[in-house]
Amino acid sequence: MTTSDHLSISGAELGSLWMGYQNKTMNMRFLEYYIEKAENPEAKDILESYYNKESEHVETLKKIFQEEGAVLPVGFTEKDVTPGAPRLYDEMFDTMHLRLIAAINMGLFTVHLSMAYRDDIRELYQRFTADAQEAYDQTTGFLLKHSAIPRPPYVTMPKDVEFAKSKQYMSGFNLLSHKRPLNSVEIAHLYQPIEANTIGMTLMTGFAQTAQNKDAANIFFDGKELAKRIVTKLSDVLRQSDIHTPSMWAGTVTDSTNAPFSDKLMMYQTSVFSSFGLTSNAVGSAFSLRSDLPLKMAKIVQDIFTFSKNSGQVMIKNGWMEEPPQAQDRRKLSKGQTNK
Repeated sequence: MTTSDHLSISGAELGSLWMGYQNKTMNMRFLEYYIEKAENPEAKDILESYYNKESEHVETLKKIFQEEGAVLPVGFTEKDVTPGAPRLYDEMFDTMHLRLIAAINMGLFTVHLSMAYRDDIRELYQRFTADAQEAYDQTTGFLLKHSAIPRPPYVTMPKDVEFAKSKQYMSGFNLLSHKRPLNSVEIAHLYQPIEANTIGMTLMTGFAQTAQNKDAANIFFDGKELAKRIVTKLSDVLRQSDIHTPSMWAGTVTDSTNAPFSDKLMMYQTSVFSSFGLTSNAVGSAFSLRSDLPLKMAKIVQDIFTFSKNSGQVMIKNGWMEEPPQAQDRRKLSKGQTNK
């Protein structure tokens, strides 16, 4: 009997493998630049460790595409990074960026694992996820040790188990009634996008400062302003419950205007972070029981979606958006429809 290892990959598996190739070749380009500029030996070891694993995974993906007779995606190459370009961010930011990349990869490849049926593909995604988890753990430990990131807000430890006693628990719209304090689940889903968008502001500032294409530069500037609004809006929600928002330091941008990364690479990274923002805010909305919170998060999702759409249009205009493999257009293949 034929084993699943020898079955052709499904359309779902092909799509997720294609996304994995785009993701990992992108990550390698950023890591190449950060490794070149790294001064802290421990940070450099973390960056090099993840780079080496990503490089190995890219070779595995190439082999799968070749064995399946599928064209190799373009992804991102050495042409998308400029060796020797001046430092664009301060030393700690490289580790912050990798931490955010690892956080996204933990979620992305867990989803891809749920789409995989062939034994070797499932095993591959397990390795992808394990490597991302290790990188996230290493970067978090390093940044905490150097006081480069704060811990989320603290709350008083509960002494008793309580159950909601009225519909007021979910109330948030009535201006004349008292809003209950945020619960710890809601705090978690508010703080995560505050942290991510604080880092995003620094990233977008550097991108806007070095972009060669005017439309791309405008997208990066808009992204910085959007991230700033999200941080302000969600921090205000925490403060309304008398929860102190820890001061976030997300690194600094130098005065260099020499681009270390191609506009295509920076635009794709922006697209990935936008997708992450859409997902995290949607999950936060689903787990928020106070009725005003899903509405606030829905408005944020709408703003991110508009920004993401504008980004996609710029990528298409400049020939930067590589199309994923797609199903055949049977209408075009049908007799008499080829010219319609």
